[in-house]
Amino acid sequence: MLRRKTIIVLAITLMVTVMVTAFSYLYLSQILRLRIVNASDTANSLTHQLAYAANNAVPDFGSTNIDTRDPVALKRALTEYVQTDVDLNNLLQSVPGDWRYIYDVAIVDVNGKALLHTNASLLGKVIEPRPDFEKVVHANFREQIRLVFSPAAVYDVTYPLQLLNFEPRPTSAASVAPFGTIRIGVQTIFLKSEVQTRLIRALYVSGSLIILSLLLAAGISNIALGPLKVISRNLDSVSAGEADLQSSESKHDEYGLVSLKIANLGRQIRDSKEIFSALKDNVDQLMSKLQDGLMLFSRDSRIVLVSAPVESFLGRPRGELLGRSVQEVFARDSLLGAALLDAFERRRTMSQREFEVAGGKRVQVSLDFVQEKNSQIGALIIMRDTEPVRRIGDEIEMSRRLSASSRVTRGVAHEVKNPINAIVLHLQLLQNKLAQEEPDTRRHMDIIDSEIRRLDRVVQTLVDFTRPRDLHLEETDLRSMLEDVVQLAVPDAEQHGVGIDLHLAEQRLPVKVDIDLMKQAILNVVINGVQAMPQGGRLTISASRQNGVALAEVQDQGKGIPKDLHDKVFELYFTTKKEGSGIGLAQTYQILQWHYGTVDFESSETTGTVFRFHIPIVASAAQTHSEFAEDAATSQRGD
Repeated sequence: MLRRKTIIVLAITLMVTVMVTAFSYLYLSQILRLRIVNASDTANSLTHQLAYAANNAVPDFGSTNIDTRDPVALKRALTEYVQTDVDLNNLLQSVPGDWRYIYDVAIVDVNGKALLHTNASLLGKVIEPRPDFEKVVHANFREQIRLVFSPAAVYDVTYPLQLLNFEPRPTSAASVAPFGTIRIGVQTIFLKSEVQTRLIRALYVSGSLIILSLLLAAGISNIALGPLKVISRNLDSVSAGEADLQSSESKHDEYGLVSLKIANLGRQIRDSKEIFSALKDNVDQLMSKLQDGLMLFSRDSRIVLVSAPVESFLGRPRGELLGRSVQEVFARDSLLGAALLDAFERRRTMSQREFEVAGGKRVQVSLDFVQEKNSQIGALIIMRDTEPVRRIGDEIEMSRRLSASSRVTRGVAHEVKNPINAIVLHLQLLQNKLAQEEPDTRRHMDIIDSEIRRLDRVVQTLVDFTRPRDLHLEETDLRSMLEDVVQLAVPDAEQHGVGIDLHLAEQRLPVKVDIDLMKQAILNVVINGVQAMPQGGRLTISASRQNGVALAEVQDQGKGIPKDLHDKVFELYFTTKKEGSGIGLAQTYQILQWHYGTVDFESSETTGTVFRFHIPIVASAAQTHSEFAEDAATSQRGD
């Protein structure tokens, strides 16, 4: 964008250039036309002089022996006199020397044969006619320029030659044609040199005037726009929030009044800027923390606000989206783009519809138009990832199943516990009475006692699983807790030929958990991983920080879990092992829920199974401040 000062200078210079060009055009056109007309008049005048001289050179044939009634003899005699007349020949030869733009002069007969010619080698030869100089005289200026400045050419100025003595009787055939023609050749090369000299002079004058106008325009613009520099500096000061403003030399002219208004406006802008800055920080924090993608459009369908999740949904950074129209962001070759563009064109809202976006994600998209006083002033697009919604639904369903199973188990355990206690009591009495009986009877009684106690432990486990727990929460490092779990699992792993690899983050991972319960939850998965590799293998345990939570992963190299069993893995009593109780993974899931965490898994028949534990991290005050500052900086870069 050109500066206003430059525009003024260029405008004045352009105006002067146009005027100088117009005057130069008129000047050159008049000069060229005058030179051409002068050349034409001179050539015509010379033809008349030559015709007069030719007539004077003809003698009176009445006193000669020439038969004047014989046209052929008479013409032969006239030709001889014309060719031999000294005055006529001298005049003819002097013309090219006196006039630079005259190329040659000739007198030809009616057949075009040269009777006289400034070029003696052409005498007696037929001279081809050349273009008429009248074509140049009557052409417009542009055509005259083209003809003069084209390669050198010669044009004819002609005049019919009628000799007074060559007047046959009316019945004679010679009366129908003149004696011959006078031809003067006008060459344009000398016209070109004369015009070119004046053209160069005009160009010098025009260039000088244009340069002078440029300097004059620069001076005028400095005088007119000088005070604007002060106003510009005042505006910069207002933008920077400075209080001191420069005053104009005169406070009574237009510039002085503008400066005063800028000062008042600056105070208002500073106040508004402080309020806006506070609001912007709050909005940026809110948009960066939102889980849903929000896109706010202005009245002309341009994006004015974008939340962070939109970047992952559309695969484009927020800074690239701001200010663009809906047509520039969405294309009709996708289902999402076609639906949104149609909705914008028809100005109709769109209820929640599911689409596939970048990266194969499935999102729910809705469109609403913002109205004010029955007028649409903008639009709002909401994008929601369907995967967390589905996961939450699955977790709710799993919790519902566990709750239902817990209620049934609690009732069954209560009903079974009482008979078992009675059986144990009476078994002890029977053992005392049969103490002196046969040893085989004693052995069978011991087996019954052992199995009843084992059944009591199973029932007690069910009771413990369904009983509400009081968590003893303690802050600990997840890394040290995983090291303790590994120590507990090593003996069982060695028996199965399984090696355990431990990869822990360098930074501390503080979590607030019931240490015993969390160890049990992780140990259940570790033991399952060891047992999934009967032929041996490697079990990998890792821990890191990810998206504000502590992530622990347990990965085995087993055969994996069949896909049709994925939905049942965390159900109570579900197991694929012959001696399994189906309680371990359900207990793990429940413990993670008690700690506001989650557990999920991925399984493949080729790479094995990996379980992931997501546990909230306990942040210190310094860490919280650091993360807040980092989020604010990220939001500003996104804007």
